[in-house]
Amino acid sequence: MITITEPQQTATAGPPTANGAKLFNQLCGVCLTLFALIWLVPFAWALITSLRSDGSITQKPTSPFAGGWSLHAYSYAWDNYPIGSWYLNSLVISVLAVVFTVAFCSMAGFALAFLRFRVRAAVMALVAAGLMLPSEALVLPQFIEYRSLHLLGTYWALVLPSVAAPVSVFVFHSFFRGIPIPLIEAARIDGASWWRVYSTVCMPICRPAVSTVAILTFISSWNSFLWPLLVLNQTKSQTIPVGLASLVNNSNIQYAEVMASSVLGFLPLIAVFLVFQRQIVQGIATTGIK
Repeated sequence: MITITEPQQTATAGPPTANGAKLFNQLCGVCLTLFALIWLVPFAWALITSLRSDGSITQKPTSPFAGGWSLHAYSYAWDNYPIGSWYLNSLVISVLAVVFTVAFCSMAGFALAFLRFRVRAAVMALVAAGLMLPSEALVLPQFIEYRSLHLLGTYWALVLPSVAAPVSVFVFHSFFRGIPIPLIEAARIDGASWWRVYSTVCMPICRPAVSTVAILTFISSWNSFLWPLLVLNQTKSQTIPVGLASLVNNSNIQYAEVMASSVLGFLPLIAVFLVFQRQIVQGIATTGIK
């Protein structure tokens, strides 16, 4: 009599693709945690140092709890330095830069996306070349230009250079290219001019792109250091980064006051990012930056 035995089933640990995806997610989580620590450790160190006294920092610089914590450095920095004027200057310059950059770069991106003219390819090449040109190479020509225009020492000397932003032009161009062409053709058939198509059809749709450009322009304008250092020559007309650099004295460095001023300087940027982080992610995801 012949007996037939069924083949034994071997247990499998799951599909290899699922294991690979899980391992990749864990690796991404570890990398994100490391990058977060790299950014948070200097911020935490600056915050703790600003709460200590100069004597305890000099005696025990690596002990964060030596000497106790107090807000004396913040009150001293606010009372003895024109931080309020620096805040106002940085805010006005950053807001003006955002308004003009969004307006002009959106119009440039719209023209490159939908209008057809002879030098369109040349203009696109010039915009792409602007991405590869370092900003430091433009300092001397810009200084000579704005000196001849008698704009040195004014807000316009800081606002106008930030308007010509090739990255912002490409962000708007990428978003406008994603708008369906039949929508634009329908507006044109109904008799809408190009300006009306831009203002009433395209701009309400590209709010994520506007948010992304506005936030990135605000942050870059707020953190700008070299150009404001050369243009603004009066103490009360300086911006936050330039003013903070002037607090560092080689003969007598007041570490707590300097750190307190630094914390006051970058707190607005943290607030802007925490409030508009969803708009940043949505704008990057929908403007073609891939």
